[in-house]
Amino acid sequence: MAKRDYYEILGVNRDADDSTIKKAYRRLAMKHHPDRNAGNVKSEELFKEAKEAYEILSDPNKRAAYDQFGHAGVDTSAAGAGAGSAQGFAEAFGDIFGGRGGRSSVHRGSDLRYSLEISLEQAARGTETKIRIPTMDTCSACHGEGSKPGSKPQTCPTCHGHGQVRMQQGFFSIQQTCPKCHGNGKIITDPCSTCHGTGRVKRHKTLNVKIPAGVDEGDRIRVSGEGEAGVNGGPPGDLYVVIHLASHPVFQRDGDHLHCEIPISFTTAALGGEIEVPTLEGHARIKVPAETQTGKIFRLRSKGIKGVRSHDKGDLLCHVIVETPVKLTARQKELLEELESISQKDNSRHSPRAKSWMDKAREFFSD
Repeated sequence: MAKRDYYEILGVNRDADDSTIKKAYRRLAMKHHPDRNAGNVKSEELFKEAKEAYEILSDPNKRAAYDQFGHAGVDTSAAGAGAGSAQGFAEAFGDIFGGRGGRSSVHRGSDLRYSLEISLEQAARGTETKIRIPTMDTCSACHGEGSKPGSKPQTCPTCHGHGQVRMQQGFFSIQQTCPKCHGNGKIITDPCSTCHGTGRVKRHKTLNVKIPAGVDEGDRIRVSGEGEAGVNGGPPGDLYVVIHLASHPVFQRDGDHLHCEIPISFTTAALGGEIEVPTLEGHARIKVPAETQTGKIFRLRSKGIKGVRSHDKGDLLCHVIVETPVKLTARQKELLEELESISQKDNSRHSPRAKSWMDKAREFFSD
């Protein structure tokens, strides 16, 4: 079967410039690439056809010969084997399937994580603190180049500075990281004595970190550009400060709310009274009604914490615990026994919860 015209294959005019030819080929390559059309024989043939057309028309000498003599003027049997044709294929297609050459080992520095424990008060009000972190920083002796001061890295003889080498396998041109320079494109022949050619050194640095008011357990604070230095001139990473709250002797945090346990005496619980409770700002007073039971919760509005993303403060919830007296004197025991004796005469009135519980228990065991 006679071969189709290369310009017709790519769908361009005979006076098309290099940019137009390249765009036309990339469009067809994307459409018919075997990786996108597995098992489709027709697409594979169209891909091969477009590749052959591009390899001829992208080479000025081959294109001139083709324009003058047609298919007879070019040796298509060698179209996929030469270094020039592989180079042309990779330039048009490599950035879609695998990337192009160059300083491929230029990398952004790693992000760092630092765990910081702060008190509940510091979390509520915000604070500023100093932290000291180990990191890989740009070598000041060679400014990150890796070569001894006064010398320069040499162009890699294997990849000629591209950082990548290309291998032809059938109709595929495969691009790989250069094994000699590991993608850098340069070879360090006289390494820096400070960083031993890596361009980075390990050191500690001290930073001031501002902790915003309202942070909670597990919150992360991003400090831009304070991570590890980049490789071969790449940008630095970021530092993430992870907040941990130290346990508090009085309060337990629940989002924007605070909880605390308030022990009250047996007498205050029975007769009522007024008690003082702590808050993050100082103290507050609560009126305890008579006959208060263990487990009663008093809510103090806006005495909690205003979270980082909150509009209003949370509440303080005080959980009452009626404290049983201990180490009683003989007189105290006598008075309590007298109280118990009087209470037993009308138990349903003085201890309604106990009576209700006993009634339910009797019902259960009688079934």
